[in-house]
Amino acid sequence: MSLESILAVAAIIFAIGLYGALTKRSAITVLMCLELMFNAVNITAVALSRYVTPAGLSDDPSQAADQVVQFLLTGQVFAIFIITVAAAEVALGLAIVIAIYRTRQSIFVTDANQMSK
Repeated sequence: MSLESILAVAAIIFAIGLYGALTKRSAITVLMCLELMFNAVNITAVALSRYVTPAGLSDDPSQAADQVVQFLLTGQVFAIFIITVAAAEVALGLAIVIAIYRTRQSIFVTDANQMSK
């Protein structure tokens, strides 16, 4: 697959997630759409680290190999950080949704806009 096709798939996934996050009323669905957006960013980071090489690589062949490996791992490291942040976001988001459901008996985002009972 080419870089353009991978980025196109990531853009489509991000657009689907953005559309869902902006139009859906259910808090669970909004959280799932945020996860889609995070995964699109992960795909982009890994694809760019795979297909784009930096211009400042060393001319020394012994050092160039190490620099290429470090650069290729950059996208994967970013993806792992994003996955970690997304897991924390889901745990916190679900805790908030459960707390709202216990007080309001609803998980709709529009019902959670007032803090008083």
